[in-house]
Amino acid sequence: MEPRPDEPVRPEFDPHVLGEIQEELEEFLLGGPRKYTQDEIAALAGVPRERADRLWVSMGFAVDADPDARMFTDGDARALRSIVEFVERGVLTPEGEVAAARALGQAMSRIAEWQVSLLSTHILEELAGSGVSEPAQIRAHVHALAAEVIPAVESLQSYVWRRHVASTTGRSVGNPTDEVASRTLVVGFADIVGYTSLTRRLGARDLSDLLERFESVSTTVIAGHQGWVVKTVGDEVMFASENPADAAEIALRLQESVLTDETDPGLRVGLALGPALVRYGDLYGSVVNTAARLTSAARPGAVLVDERMADELAGEPAYLLKQLRPRRVRGIRRLEQFVLRRRP
Repeated sequence: MEPRPDEPVRPEFDPHVLGEIQEELEEFLLGGPRKYTQDEIAALAGVPRERADRLWVSMGFAVDADPDARMFTDGDARALRSIVEFVERGVLTPEGEVAAARALGQAMSRIAEWQVSLLSTHILEELAGSGVSEPAQIRAHVHALAAEVIPAVESLQSYVWRRHVASTTGRSVGNPTDEVASRTLVVGFADIVGYTSLTRRLGARDLSDLLERFESVSTTVIAGHQGWVVKTVGDEVMFASENPADAAEIALRLQESVLTDETDPGLRVGLALGPALVRYGDLYGSVVNTAARLTSAARPGAVLVDERMADELAGEPAYLLKQLRPRRVRGIRRLEQFVLRRRP
């Protein structure tokens, strides 16, 4: 496949060179070589082998079929011990440690995919212009580049994490402090219409550009009106808000701002208000199901809301609501639905 005119040409390397790069990066990131077996890492952390394996897998890592394989580092031992200490201090319940490890692993996995792509591209481009060719030279060069870039990425990641913790604290302090809590929220979905057919028609680069615009503008709109993104899954973003008027504004601005080019597919949005189970950053419950059903039922370019949401917005002068015929959908016997529009 020929690269696009605006796409940089990536340098190509011998597989042996790529192996040297991978080994040096891995050792730098892990803080040392792999030197402990599964039994040894469990003993260092002071936990049974079964518990150590369960936590390791929950974070998204594979366990080698060979029990004598040396796959763990000193950093792994410290991390495992940290999780155990959280339980010993009462920060986590024994039953909740696996769920906490899984939530952390899933969140970091996506970040790692992006960061590795960024880092590897930078390193390969720098190596291509350096003239180094010997394995020792390659490893030294990769180590120097990693020492320059990785701490900066780690610092930025820590800052964003702290900022998100502060933001979440602002809306969560005073609510139950268990791993599981119930709150009354507006839950919303924004969904790209005809996404499956788009994946067949668009090339990888055009599809990536579309998804980047969708995620970028959606996140800006949601965060800019006192909401927060719960998660994005391909063609869909799930968000939440504590205030019905804020959620209504988010939904309408998503329609006005996200996919505005003539060739863009349509967008449909659904909102529902009710108690949601908040569990490790995700939301569950009938209100989530209702919002998803409304989104699926909405026409391209429309916003549908449920009856409770419509009641909350009835006194808002900025919006118009039109009741539609109730729908029968799986899991909901009678789904009341209202079209939400901006008042002229």
